[in-house]
Amino acid sequence: MKKHNFSAGPSILPQEVFEKAAQAVLDYNNSGLSILEISHRSKDFVAVMDEARALALELMGLTGKGYQALFLSGGASLEFVRVPYNLMTKNGKAAYLDTGTWAAGAIKEAREFGDTLVVASSKADNYTHIPAGYAIPADADYFHCTSNNTIFGTQMHAFTETGVPVVCDMSSDIFSRQLDFSKFGLIYAGAQKNMGPAGTTLVVVKEELLGKTGRHIPSILDYKQHIDKESMYNTPSVFAVYTSYLTLQWLNNNGGIEAMEKKNNAKAELLYAEIDRNPLFKGTARTEDRSKMNVTFLLDDESHTEQFDKLWKAAGISGLAGHRSVGGYRASIYNAMPIESVQVLVDVMQELEKNV
Repeated sequence: MKKHNFSAGPSILPQEVFEKAAQAVLDYNNSGLSILEISHRSKDFVAVMDEARALALELMGLTGKGYQALFLSGGASLEFVRVPYNLMTKNGKAAYLDTGTWAAGAIKEAREFGDTLVVASSKADNYTHIPAGYAIPADADYFHCTSNNTIFGTQMHAFTETGVPVVCDMSSDIFSRQLDFSKFGLIYAGAQKNMGPAGTTLVVVKEELLGKTGRHIPSILDYKQHIDKESMYNTPSVFAVYTSYLTLQWLNNNGGIEAMEKKNNAKAELLYAEIDRNPLFKGTARTEDRSKMNVTFLLDDESHTEQFDKLWKAAGISGLAGHRSVGGYRASIYNAMPIESVQVLVDVMQELEKNV
């Protein structure tokens, strides 16, 4: 039976990426060696790293605009530390928007470095919406936000105009929609939600922002060191970078971000329409802030839980359970999720409606 993987991460990837990656595990580039055993200094892998970094910038429209792309280890959680280390000046301050668990984690780490101002938070409402109407101090070293919140199913559909550098954690919606990426000073994204397997993090940074903190930065945490070493300061996660590269190629070969956004909009519209139409279900996020990557919803009557769970599992659906912070269900419909799988979920929801 075909499986429909709605997991929030590690998550679905394109089938052709799985196939190419699987072949590379057996024999990479007809070398007689597995991608898992080749040297990260080998000509073959250096080419992968260089091309992956260049392709990330190309897809974002940032080629030749003073940005560097890096593939680093430690997940997005390590960027919670690297960002203030590299951008918050001694005796300076940073502004943060609190929209969920991962934003709160970034705030916690930034407070170890200096004055960290939370300009707005939706925590009191269990993060069911994106705050609005907040002000960003003009003297902040940077403003940090999280574009999409996997747990609570919210997404920033607009970004506040500001004169300070904008840092954005795009872990769960990177490459899913068109944005003017040049408005961001630094973007980071764990690969495992929308770009590749767990094990690497993409960082895109405007190089002119670096080297101004007056801090001593440990080398492994210094973006300038990683730029100088072309993402090879330490041994990178070879397989994760390679598979991310394959995913970026797939994206580029299938119309880029513009084409992907149209597909993602269609998937989100299909599923949200059913949630709003079907009297057995209700969404958890405010309508205007709903995520197009992570759709969170509840049964209106929990007595139907056992019946619904049996139906979706029988249909080959996987990874639909919601996070404990929200409960209910969470359908993650990342780039690689085909609309046919979303239709299967909609059909199951309609089947439940007919049977109760």
